[in-house]
Parts: sequence; structure tokens; C-alpha cells
Amino acid sequence: MVIQRWQSILLLVAAGVMACFTFMSLGQVQMPEQTLDFTTLGFRIEGIATDGAPTGYHTRTWAFFIVSLMSFILPLLNIFMFKNMKLQKTLCLIEVFFLLALVAIGCSYGYWYFDGYQVSWSSLIVAPLLAFVADIMAYNRICADQRLLRAADRIR
Repeated sequence: MVIQRWQSILLLVAAGVMACFTFMSLGQVQMPEQTLDFTTLGFRIEGIATDGAPTGYHTRTWAFFIVSLMSFILPLLNIFMFKNMKLQKTLCLIEVFFLLALVAIGCSYGYWYFDGYQVSWSSLIVAPLLAFVADIMAYNRICADQRLLRAADRIR
């Protein structure tokens, strides 16, 4: 007997929020000569190139992208681990550590990499916090279901 109710929805919410975080713009860095769009893939130079102006990415942030992608994929995988609750709880805790690492890496890139320039953040910057809350709530629901199953097994 497996009970899989709210934790699936909470893990799906965490995955959806982190998908938006991974693939959308997180903010902008205003520099005197150009504006950089901050995504998990890097700092992309905004605007259309004219008169030999630079285009493409100013800096790539592969570590940030990989950690963000993992924090998107783990909750999706975790939904299908419902037959192994111990593994499901472990994956929830690993996801929490990925989210904490994601916040640390994002702050280091956003604040310290371009020291002295104006950084304007998108509203998506709160996505790891929302995913963190959803993961903790899913973990609590998995624990509650595990207790409920143990109680049902004792009755039999």
C-alpha cells in the first residue's frame, strides 16, 4: 500500500518553479558600456550589435546552470520514487542542499562577480525559496505517510 497525495503536487510545484528559474532571466547588470542579462547560463550581452559591438555571452556560468538544472530534475524524479519512501526522503534532502548551493552561487555571481555595478533582480529570484518550502513540506508529507503506513501494518 502506497499513499502518494500532496507530496506529488508539492514536488511538481518545486520542479515547475525551478524550471522557470533555470530557463528564464534572473536580472540585469548595468555597466557603463552595455547591459548584461543574467541567466543561469551566464551573462548575455543585450541589444543588437552595431559598429563592431560585442555580442553573445560576456561570461558563462556552467556551475550555476548545472546546479539549477539538477534542482529542477530531482523533484521530477522524486515524484516517481513513491514505492521507496526512504529514497524519496533522501532525494528531498539532497534537493534542499542543491537549493542552498544554488542560492550561494547565485549571490556570488550577482553581487561579487560584477562588484561596483548596478544589479537589478527579477522576481524569479525567490524561486529557490519557494522550491525550498515546497520540498520541506513534501518531506513532511512523506514522513506522515510513512507513519500512517506503519500504523496500518500494526493493525493487520
